[in-house]
Amino acid sequence: MDPTAPLPLLGGLSPALFMKRHWQKKPLLVRQAIPGFQALLPPRELFALAARDEVESRLVAREGRSWRLQRGPFARRALPALKQPGWTLLVQGVDLHHAGVHALLHQFAFVPAARLDDLMISYATDSGGVGPHFDSYDVFLLQAQGRRRWRIGRQTDLQLQEGLPLKILANFEPEQEFLLEPGDLLYLPPRYAHDGIAEGECQTYSIGFRAPAQAELARELLQRIADEAAEEGPQRLYKDPAQPATQSPGAIPEGLRHFAQEALAAALKDPSALDRALGEYLTEPKASVWFEPGRAPRRLRSLALDARTRMLHDGRHVFINGEAWRAGGADAKLMRRLADRRRLEPAELAHASDGARALLLSWCEAGWAHANEGEP
Repeated sequence: MDPTAPLPLLGGLSPALFMKRHWQKKPLLVRQAIPGFQALLPPRELFALAARDEVESRLVAREGRSWRLQRGPFARRALPALKQPGWTLLVQGVDLHHAGVHALLHQFAFVPAARLDDLMISYATDSGGVGPHFDSYDVFLLQAQGRRRWRIGRQTDLQLQEGLPLKILANFEPEQEFLLEPGDLLYLPPRYAHDGIAEGECQTYSIGFRAPAQAELARELLQRIADEAAEEGPQRLYKDPAQPATQSPGAIPEGLRHFAQEALAAALKDPSALDRALGEYLTEPKASVWFEPGRAPRRLRSLALDARTRMLHDGRHVFINGEAWRAGGADAKLMRRLADRRRLEPAELAHASDGARALLLSWCEAGWAHANEGEP
């Protein structure tokens, strides 16, 4: 994707200009971002997904002044009647289970893949919604079926209503209102308050992004770096031959504090240790994701990553599904292209080394990648 070329999805803005003007700054409404767009899954297929154990789903219904929240999976008979107004079914990670939805998600690849999370489908009957709220991450809201009325505002009062199973703003103050029809797209930065109400039967696709908290990231990276250091062989043990007898046994010895400080410095002295830990963390599949083992094709002509595979790269590594490989030269260029485009064509694979081919074949066997159908 050329980041400087106008993109109809963004209303004719180039991705570069969108990122500069709007990303994490201000909303953008695009009428007919995808002209003639229709829902990629009819409701019955979405309900079937919500019945599966490995798919995260939630049912939200308003009952007078109160709200009800249930978590799936849901058998079809557990869902309210379609004629009953005011209920919403939220199905998370639909891009992992439907090729068309996966392709739609990657139309937003002008944002780094490390930030792209998933595509959630919100199905609602007339007047359905989840109440006025804000998200801590960026979101694109694409109308897929029916109409939804959105009220949005820059909210400074983030107090939530008490005693509810949902995070609903207590004092929502909308500033703008839009009625979205199929193909319309609304972008909202983090913490921008919004409330969407279905007008008739409705489907909205939410393209969400990852925004790890600093403390969470530090915890994950430090644990991974520590685990890697522990695998490097015999560890130096604390010694204190000069420790005098103490009258204050509850005090932490200064020597032990210095030893702990040296341990942290030693674990972090290799710059690539942090790089590896970050790439492995960012590509770690979600707990609900699992892969069916595949088979390696007899000849590797072209290849595509599985929809559930997360693959990233940096200057020295490629990362896939929580694992890291050092990469250099022509093979590194090939692997980075696979991470960026999620597929490799025959002309690109023709120059792959034997080692790179063997690695790609092993990913096919693990179910992380697939040879195109019809190939020997």
